[in-house]
Amino acid sequence: MPRFLRRTVKGLLLISALLACLIYSVTWRPNAKEVLTLTCPITAPVLVPGQALKIMTWNIQYLAGKRYVFWYNLADGSGPDTRPTRDDMAFSLDEVSRVIRDERPDLVLLQEVDNNAKASAYQDQLALLQERLIDLYPCSTQAFTWKADFVPDRHIFGSVGRTLVTLSRYQIEHAERLQLPVAEANFISRQFQPKPALLVNYLPLNDGGQLAAINTQLDAPALNNSNLRQQMKAVAALADRLESQGTPWVIGGDFNLLPIGQFLRLPAPVRLGYSPDSELHLLWEKYPMIPSNPEATGIDRELWLTHFPNAQGTEEPDRTLDYLFYSPKLQRIEGYVRQEDTLTISDHLPVLGRFLLPAD
Repeated sequence: MPRFLRRTVKGLLLISALLACLIYSVTWRPNAKEVLTLTCPITAPVLVPGQALKIMTWNIQYLAGKRYVFWYNLADGSGPDTRPTRDDMAFSLDEVSRVIRDERPDLVLLQEVDNNAKASAYQDQLALLQERLIDLYPCSTQAFTWKADFVPDRHIFGSVGRTLVTLSRYQIEHAERLQLPVAEANFISRQFQPKPALLVNYLPLNDGGQLAAINTQLDAPALNNSNLRQQMKAVAALADRLESQGTPWVIGGDFNLLPIGQFLRLPAPVRLGYSPDSELHLLWEKYPMIPSNPEATGIDRELWLTHFPNAQGTEEPDRTLDYLFYSPKLQRIEGYVRQEDTLTISDHLPVLGRFLLPAD
Protein backbone atom coordinates (compact mmCIF):
# COMPACT_ATOMS: atom_id res chain seq x y z
CA MET A 1 0.00 0.00 0.00
CA PRO A 2 1.45 3.41 -0.92
CA ARG A 3 2.60 5.56 1.98
CA PHE A 4 0.07 8.30 1.16
CA LEU A 5 -2.79 5.81 1.17
CA ARG A 6 -1.64 4.31 4.47
CA ARG A 7 -1.54 7.76 6.06
CA THR A 8 -5.00 8.55 4.70
CA VAL A 9 -6.45 5.32 6.11
CA LYS A 10 -4.79 5.92 9.49
CA GLY A 11 -6.13 9.47 9.52
CA LEU A 12 -9.65 8.31 8.74
CA LEU A 13 -9.46 5.63 11.43
CA LEU A 14 -8.23 8.19 13.96
CA ILE A 15 -11.03 10.60 13.05
CA SER A 16 -13.60 7.78 13.32
CA ALA A 17 -12.26 6.76 16.72
CA LEU A 18 -12.36 10.35 17.98
CA LEU A 19 -15.90 10.78 16.65
CA ALA A 20 -17.01 7.54 18.36
CA CYS A 21 -15.46 8.70 21.64
CA LEU A 22 -17.21 12.06 21.34
CA ILE A 23 -20.60 10.46 20.65
CA TYR A 24 -20.08 8.07 23.55
CA SER A 25 -19.21 10.91 25.93
CA VAL A 26 -22.27 13.07 25.18
CA THR A 27 -24.94 10.34 25.02
CA TRP A 28 -26.62 8.04 27.50
CA ARG A 29 -26.94 4.27 27.66
CA PRO A 30 -29.20 3.21 30.55
CA ASN A 31 -29.27 -0.30 31.95
CA ALA A 32 -32.31 -2.50 31.39
CA LYS A 33 -33.20 -2.08 35.07
CA GLU A 34 -32.03 0.65 37.40
CA VAL A 35 -32.84 1.31 41.05
CA LEU A 36 -33.74 4.97 41.46
CA THR A 37 -33.01 7.47 44.17
CA LEU A 38 -36.21 8.75 45.70
CA THR A 39 -37.18 11.71 47.83
CA CYS A 40 -39.50 10.60 50.61
CA PRO A 41 -39.39 11.46 54.34
CA ILE A 42 -40.19 8.70 56.81
CA THR A 43 -42.97 10.92 58.15
CA ALA A 44 -45.02 10.47 54.95
CA PRO A 45 -48.20 8.49 55.65
CA VAL A 46 -48.57 4.83 54.62
CA LEU A 47 -51.45 3.49 52.53
CA VAL A 48 -54.19 1.55 54.29
CA PRO A 49 -56.04 -1.41 52.74
CA GLY A 50 -59.56 -0.46 51.69
CA GLN A 51 -58.88 3.27 51.47
CA ALA A 52 -59.77 5.45 48.48
CA LEU A 53 -56.92 6.54 46.22
CA LYS A 54 -57.09 9.31 43.60
CA ILE A 55 -54.61 9.17 40.72
CA MET A 56 -53.84 11.65 37.93
CA THR A 57 -51.82 11.07 34.76
CA TRP A 58 -50.80 14.08 32.65
CA ASN A 59 -48.32 14.76 29.86
CA ILE A 60 -47.40 18.38 30.64
CA GLN A 61 -45.39 18.88 27.40
CA TYR A 62 -42.35 20.29 29.27
CA LEU A 63 -44.48 23.35 30.19
CA ALA A 64 -44.34 24.55 26.57
CA GLY A 65 -48.00 25.55 26.36
CA LYS A 66 -50.34 25.86 23.39
CA ARG A 67 -49.14 28.95 21.52
CA TYR A 68 -46.73 27.08 19.24
CA VAL A 69 -46.51 24.62 16.39
CA PHE A 70 -43.18 22.96 17.09
CA TRP A 71 -41.04 21.41 14.38
CA TYR A 72 -41.95 17.88 15.51
CA ASN A 73 -45.70 18.60 15.61
CA LEU A 74 -45.93 18.25 11.84
CA ALA A 75 -45.26 14.93 10.13
CA ASP A 76 -42.62 16.41 7.83
CA GLY A 77 -40.79 18.22 10.67
CA SER A 78 -41.67 21.63 9.23
CA GLY A 79 -43.29 23.19 12.29
CA PRO A 80 -42.01 26.79 12.60
CA ASP A 81 -41.24 26.81 16.34
CA THR A 82 -38.30 25.30 18.21
CA ARG A 83 -38.78 26.34 21.84
CA PRO A 84 -41.18 28.22 24.14
CA THR A 85 -40.40 31.47 25.88
CA ARG A 86 -39.64 31.62 29.60
CA ASP A 87 -42.85 33.61 30.14
CA ASP A 88 -44.95 30.89 28.53
CA MET A 89 -43.24 28.19 30.59
CA ALA A 90 -43.83 30.22 33.76
CA PHE A 91 -47.52 30.50 32.86
CA SER A 92 -47.77 26.74 32.26
CA LEU A 93 -45.95 26.00 35.51
CA ASP A 94 -48.46 28.08 37.44
CA GLU A 95 -51.36 26.45 35.61
CA VAL A 96 -50.13 22.87 36.10
CA SER A 97 -49.60 23.60 39.79
CA ARG A 98 -53.07 25.16 40.04
CA VAL A 99 -54.81 22.15 38.51
CA ILE A 100 -52.90 19.65 40.64
CA ARG A 101 -53.55 21.64 43.79
CA ASP A 102 -57.24 21.92 42.93
CA GLU A 103 -57.63 18.19 42.21
CA ARG A 104 -55.33 17.04 45.06
CA PRO A 105 -54.76 13.53 43.72
CA ASP A 106 -52.85 11.16 45.98
CA LEU A 107 -50.55 10.13 43.13
CA VAL A 108 -49.54 12.32 40.18
CA LEU A 109 -47.96 10.63 37.14
CA LEU A 110 -46.38 13.26 34.88
CA GLN A 111 -44.76 12.79 31.49
CA GLU A 112 -42.43 15.12 29.56
CA VAL A 113 -40.92 16.90 32.55
CA ASP A 114 -37.65 18.49 31.43
CA ASN A 115 -34.35 18.50 33.25
CA ASN A 116 -31.38 20.41 31.77
CA ALA A 117 -32.75 20.62 28.23
CA LYS A 118 -31.90 23.48 25.90
CA ALA A 119 -35.49 23.63 24.60
CA SER A 120 -36.77 24.50 28.09
CA ALA A 121 -33.94 26.88 29.09
CA TYR A 122 -32.15 24.18 31.11
CA GLN A 123 -34.84 24.19 33.79
CA ASP A 124 -35.15 21.52 36.47
CA GLN A 125 -38.91 21.33 36.12
CA LEU A 126 -39.38 18.77 38.90
CA ALA A 127 -37.68 21.18 41.32
CA LEU A 128 -39.93 24.01 40.10
CA LEU A 129 -43.03 21.87 40.69
CA GLN A 130 -41.79 20.81 44.13
CA GLU A 131 -41.40 24.45 45.16
CA ARG A 132 -45.13 24.86 44.61
CA LEU A 133 -46.42 21.45 45.71
CA ILE A 134 -44.07 20.08 48.37
CA ASP A 135 -46.69 20.58 51.07
CA LEU A 136 -48.96 18.12 49.25
CA TYR A 137 -46.37 15.73 47.84
CA PRO A 138 -43.42 14.99 50.12
CA CYS A 139 -42.43 11.97 48.02
CA SER A 140 -41.22 12.00 44.41
CA THR A 141 -39.27 9.94 41.88
CA GLN A 142 -37.91 10.70 38.43
CA ALA A 143 -36.67 8.61 35.49
CA PHE A 144 -35.12 9.89 32.28
CA THR A 145 -36.56 8.85 28.93
CA TRP A 146 -34.28 11.03 26.77
CA LYS A 147 -30.89 12.35 27.77
CA ALA A 148 -27.86 13.69 25.94
CA ASP A 149 -25.43 16.53 26.49
CA PHE A 150 -25.65 17.41 22.82
CA VAL A 151 -27.94 16.40 19.95
CA PRO A 152 -26.72 17.60 16.53
CA ASP A 153 -30.21 17.91 15.02
CA ARG A 154 -30.56 21.50 13.76
CA HIS A 155 -33.83 21.95 15.66
CA ILE A 156 -32.20 20.98 18.95
CA PHE A 157 -28.44 21.61 18.65
CA GLY A 158 -27.90 21.29 22.35
CA SER A 159 -28.78 19.18 25.35
CA VAL A 160 -31.93 17.14 25.91
CA GLY A 161 -33.28 15.89 29.23
CA ARG A 162 -36.82 14.55 29.42
CA THR A 163 -38.24 12.58 32.32
CA LEU A 164 -41.17 10.80 33.86
CA VAL A 165 -42.06 12.15 37.31
CA THR A 166 -44.24 10.63 40.02
CA LEU A 167 -45.43 12.71 42.98
CA SER A 168 -46.95 10.95 45.98
CA ARG A 169 -48.68 11.96 49.19
CA TYR A 170 -47.84 8.51 50.54
CA GLN A 171 -44.71 6.65 51.43
CA ILE A 172 -42.71 5.13 48.55
CA GLU A 173 -40.70 2.10 49.56
CA HIS A 174 -38.54 1.82 46.47
CA ALA A 175 -38.56 2.78 42.80
CA GLU A 176 -36.98 1.47 39.62
CA ARG A 177 -36.60 2.36 35.96
CA LEU A 178 -37.34 -0.42 33.47
CA GLN A 179 -36.13 0.13 29.91
CA LEU A 180 -38.68 -0.39 27.14
CA PRO A 181 -37.72 -1.59 23.63
CA VAL A 182 -36.02 1.13 21.58
CA ALA A 183 -36.92 1.80 17.94
CA GLU A 184 -34.66 0.45 15.20
CA ALA A 185 -32.06 2.94 13.97
CA ASN A 186 -28.50 3.01 12.72
CA PHE A 187 -25.79 2.86 15.37
CA ILE A 188 -25.13 6.61 15.50
CA SER A 189 -28.79 7.72 15.45
CA ARG A 190 -29.60 5.17 18.13
CA GLN A 191 -27.29 6.91 20.59
CA PHE A 192 -29.22 10.18 20.36
CA GLN A 193 -32.82 8.96 20.24
CA PRO A 194 -35.30 8.79 23.16
CA LYS A 195 -35.28 5.69 25.33
CA PRO A 196 -38.82 5.18 26.68
CA ALA A 197 -39.16 3.48 30.04
CA LEU A 198 -41.42 2.47 32.89
CA LEU A 199 -41.07 4.37 36.16
CA VAL A 200 -42.22 1.85 38.76
CA ASN A 201 -42.94 2.94 42.35
CA TYR A 202 -43.78 0.48 45.12
CA LEU A 203 -45.90 2.01 47.88
CA PRO A 204 -46.17 0.01 51.11
CA LEU A 205 -49.49 -0.78 52.79
CA ASN A 206 -49.66 -0.92 56.55
CA ASP A 207 -50.63 -4.61 56.44
CA GLY A 208 -47.32 -5.56 54.81
CA GLY A 209 -48.59 -5.50 51.23
CA GLN A 210 -47.78 -2.98 48.54
CA LEU A 211 -49.21 -1.11 45.56
CA ALA A 212 -47.25 -0.77 42.30
CA ALA A 213 -47.75 2.61 40.60
CA ILE A 214 -46.31 2.70 37.07
CA ASN A 215 -45.75 5.80 34.94
CA THR A 216 -44.87 5.68 31.23
CA GLN A 217 -44.84 7.34 27.82
CA LEU A 218 -44.59 5.15 24.74
CA ASP A 219 -43.15 6.05 21.34
CA ALA A 220 -45.00 8.48 19.11
CA PRO A 221 -46.86 6.73 16.27
CA ALA A 222 -44.85 6.09 13.10
CA LEU A 223 -45.42 4.44 9.75
CA ASN A 224 -43.99 1.22 11.16
CA ASN A 225 -45.34 0.71 14.66
CA SER A 226 -43.50 -2.55 15.32
CA ASN A 227 -41.65 -0.97 18.23
CA LEU A 228 -44.86 0.33 19.79
CA ARG A 229 -46.15 -3.25 19.70
CA GLN A 230 -43.00 -4.45 21.45
CA GLN A 231 -43.36 -1.74 24.09
CA MET A 232 -46.98 -2.71 24.70
CA LYS A 233 -45.94 -6.35 25.10
CA ALA A 234 -43.41 -5.27 27.75
CA VAL A 235 -46.04 -3.20 29.60
CA ALA A 236 -48.54 -6.08 29.49
CA ALA A 237 -45.88 -8.51 30.73
CA LEU A 238 -45.23 -6.33 33.78
CA ALA A 239 -48.97 -6.08 34.51
CA ASP A 240 -49.31 -9.86 34.17
CA ARG A 241 -46.38 -10.45 36.51
CA LEU A 242 -47.72 -8.12 39.21
CA GLU A 243 -51.18 -9.64 38.91
CA SER A 244 -49.81 -13.17 39.24
CA GLN A 245 -47.93 -12.08 42.37
CA GLY A 246 -51.12 -10.72 43.91
CA THR A 247 -49.80 -7.13 43.87
CA PRO A 248 -52.43 -4.48 43.05
CA TRP A 249 -51.17 -2.06 40.41
CA VAL A 250 -52.05 0.92 38.26
CA ILE A 251 -50.35 2.07 35.04
CA GLY A 252 -50.87 5.61 33.84
CA GLY A 253 -49.39 7.56 30.99
CA ASP A 254 -49.33 8.78 27.44
CA PHE A 255 -49.64 5.56 25.41
CA ASN A 256 -49.83 7.30 22.03
CA LEU A 257 -52.44 4.71 20.98
CA LEU A 258 -56.14 4.99 20.17
CA PRO A 259 -59.06 3.20 21.81
CA ILE A 260 -61.19 0.95 19.66
CA GLY A 261 -63.36 2.86 17.19
CA GLN A 262 -61.50 6.19 17.06
CA PHE A 263 -59.30 5.34 14.09
CA LEU A 264 -62.06 5.81 11.51
CA ARG A 265 -63.21 9.06 13.13
CA LEU A 266 -59.85 10.74 12.43
CA PRO A 267 -59.18 12.47 9.10
CA ALA A 268 -57.16 10.24 6.78
CA PRO A 269 -53.89 12.25 7.08
CA VAL A 270 -54.05 12.06 10.88
CA ARG A 271 -54.44 8.26 10.88
CA LEU A 272 -50.85 7.74 9.77
CA GLY A 273 -49.03 5.67 12.35
CA TYR A 274 -52.15 4.44 14.10
CA SER A 275 -53.52 0.94 13.68
CA PRO A 276 -57.23 0.15 13.20
CA ASP A 277 -56.60 -2.74 15.59
CA SER A 278 -55.04 -0.74 18.41
CA GLU A 279 -52.07 -2.30 20.19
CA LEU A 280 -53.79 -1.30 23.43
CA HIS A 281 -55.79 -4.51 23.13
CA LEU A 282 -52.88 -6.30 24.81
CA LEU A 283 -54.01 -4.60 28.02
CA TRP A 284 -57.72 -3.91 27.60
CA GLU A 285 -58.50 -7.55 26.79
CA LYS A 286 -57.47 -8.46 30.35
CA TYR A 287 -57.59 -5.32 32.46
CA PRO A 288 -59.95 -2.35 32.99
CA MET A 289 -58.98 1.12 31.88
CA ILE A 290 -60.01 4.77 32.20
CA PRO A 291 -61.46 5.75 29.83
CA SER A 292 -62.98 2.42 28.88
CA ASN A 293 -63.63 1.68 25.22
CA PRO A 294 -67.40 2.32 25.59
CA GLU A 295 -66.66 5.69 27.21
CA ALA A 296 -64.05 6.72 24.63
CA THR A 297 -66.23 5.79 21.65
CA GLY A 298 -69.78 6.24 22.96
CA ILE A 299 -72.28 9.07 22.77
CA ASP A 300 -70.27 11.20 25.21
CA ARG A 301 -66.88 10.42 23.64
CA GLU A 302 -65.95 14.12 23.43
CA LEU A 303 -65.67 14.13 27.22
CA TRP A 304 -62.88 11.54 27.02
CA LEU A 305 -60.61 13.12 24.42
CA THR A 306 -57.15 13.76 25.88
CA HIS A 307 -54.99 15.04 23.01
CA PHE A 308 -55.20 18.58 21.63
CA PRO A 309 -52.55 18.73 18.88
CA ASN A 310 -50.37 21.78 18.41
CA ALA A 311 -51.30 22.20 14.76
CA GLN A 312 -52.82 24.98 12.72
CA GLY A 313 -56.52 24.45 12.13
CA THR A 314 -56.98 22.22 15.19
CA GLU A 315 -59.25 24.05 17.60
CA GLU A 316 -60.20 21.33 20.08
CA PRO A 317 -59.10 17.91 21.34
CA ASP A 318 -59.53 15.24 18.68
CA ARG A 319 -58.40 11.87 20.08
CA THR A 320 -57.70 9.82 23.22
CA LEU A 321 -54.08 8.83 23.89
CA ASP A 322 -53.80 8.90 27.70
CA TYR A 323 -55.11 6.21 30.06
CA LEU A 324 -55.14 4.65 33.49
CA PHE A 325 -55.03 0.85 33.40
CA TYR A 326 -55.49 -0.93 36.71
CA SER A 327 -55.62 -4.27 38.43
CA PRO A 328 -59.08 -5.84 38.87
CA LYS A 329 -58.19 -5.90 42.57
CA LEU A 330 -58.84 -2.14 42.58
CA GLN A 331 -62.44 -0.96 42.52
CA ARG A 332 -63.15 2.07 40.33
CA ILE A 333 -65.17 4.81 42.03
CA GLU A 334 -65.00 7.42 39.27
CA GLY A 335 -62.97 8.52 36.28
CA TYR A 336 -62.86 11.64 34.13
CA VAL A 337 -60.75 13.87 31.90
CA ARG A 338 -60.35 17.43 33.17
CA GLN A 339 -60.99 19.45 30.04
CA GLU A 340 -62.76 22.67 30.90
CA ASP A 341 -59.80 24.71 32.17
CA THR A 342 -56.78 22.80 30.85
CA LEU A 343 -56.96 23.43 27.09
CA THR A 344 -54.32 26.18 27.14
CA ILE A 345 -51.74 24.36 29.27
CA SER A 346 -50.49 21.37 27.28
CA ASP A 347 -51.25 19.35 24.16
CA HIS A 348 -52.52 16.63 26.51
CA LEU A 349 -55.27 16.79 29.13
CA PRO A 350 -55.15 15.20 32.59
CA VAL A 351 -56.92 11.88 33.18
CA LEU A 352 -58.08 11.13 36.73
CA GLY A 353 -59.41 8.08 38.50
CA ARG A 354 -60.52 7.27 42.04
CA PHE A 355 -60.21 3.71 43.31
CA LEU A 356 -60.71 1.65 46.41
CA LEU A 357 -57.67 -0.37 47.42
CA PRO A 358 -58.38 -4.01 48.22
CA ALA A 359 -59.32 -4.53 51.85
CA ASP A 360 -57.74 -7.09 54.16
